[in-house]
Amino acid sequence: MKVKSVKLARNNRNLLEEYGYRKEEINQKVQSTWKMLFDPSEQDTRIYYPVGENLGYILDTGNDDVRTEGMSYGMMMALQMDHKNVFDRLWNWAMTYMYMEEGENAGYFAWSCQPDGAKNAYGPAPDGEEYFALALFFAAHRWGNGTGIYEYSKHAKELLHRCLHKGENGDGYPMWDPDNKLIKFVPSVEFSDPSYHLPHFYELFALWCYEDDQAFWHQAAISSRQYIAASAHPVTGLTPEYAFYDGTPNHIRGFGHFYSDSYRVACNIGLDYLWFQDNACPVVVAEKIQAFFADKHPDEYRRYAIDGTPLEDKALHPVGLVAANAMASLATNGANARKAVDLFWNTPARTGIRRYYDNCLYFFSLLALSGNFKIWYPAE
Repeated sequence: MKVKSVKLARNNRNLLEEYGYRKEEINQKVQSTWKMLFDPSEQDTRIYYPVGENLGYILDTGNDDVRTEGMSYGMMMALQMDHKNVFDRLWNWAMTYMYMEEGENAGYFAWSCQPDGAKNAYGPAPDGEEYFALALFFAAHRWGNGTGIYEYSKHAKELLHRCLHKGENGDGYPMWDPDNKLIKFVPSVEFSDPSYHLPHFYELFALWCYEDDQAFWHQAAISSRQYIAASAHPVTGLTPEYAFYDGTPNHIRGFGHFYSDSYRVACNIGLDYLWFQDNACPVVVAEKIQAFFADKHPDEYRRYAIDGTPLEDKALHPVGLVAANAMASLATNGANARKAVDLFWNTPARTGIRRYYDNCLYFFSLLALSGNFKIWYPAE
């Protein structure tokens, strides 16, 4: 069944410029931050490592591994910055070392590998697959399809089809629950991660996937916006890292608190609203998150119960949290929105061993706030 196309959003709003930052300053910050993350000479901040003539990877510097999360993020960054060579190197590395051709997870990507390509695990993490898919669609639209693994749109469609239909023949598990249309934390479990929910991606998947899957993605966007609202605490807006399908925290291994994964929820609300301005976008969640952190200094950030109770652990990624809360300002307004953006602007990219996750969120926020995290539609 073919679904009605969503409104084609082309809003490249430059919130930083609206807040009075000079365009030249903004552009310089975007370019210098790209260099800090991707230039081999930037030893204190880089996360990208080219290999040989046509490969490259994004290193999780805190865990000394290569993850589908980081690889797909790096591809999206390279796409938005028009660095096709970097994009292709990352995609080639992912297909060479991460893609699984055997077992119940055949057709998915191993979520963690060593820098030499050896797999640390033979299971996938769905947040990588969904970022891979949209980055590939955007690449097809911006640069055109090539051949083989560089026939971007074909690989995106096939990946999304597997994510929905795997397991129908007893060959594994899908990445989205076929009934409630919610993304799983990993295919074999029946719970989710609120930060995996990207309704703005699903709106676009519904436009460009195989026709038989369009209705699913359209409904997935609706279901995910509802799920984000359901998983957020009614006062603080904080969401757990893991949550059951009804949105209640899942405390397996202590992941029912607001911690590192959770930060991305604010990012996702901001970008969803920027792209589609859908009234169902849970903007109120972003407003509550910004209000909760408005009187807190990054040095004081901690793990929190979703009701806001501070726990013993300090935040591992305070710069990432600053960035995420700023990106939420694309969906909010007022004093807290402005305060979050100003704090981000005056916070440098992170150096040191934990820099990977912080700087991924940092650069995504900078791209979005400067009008450079764009939807790339097919050429007309």
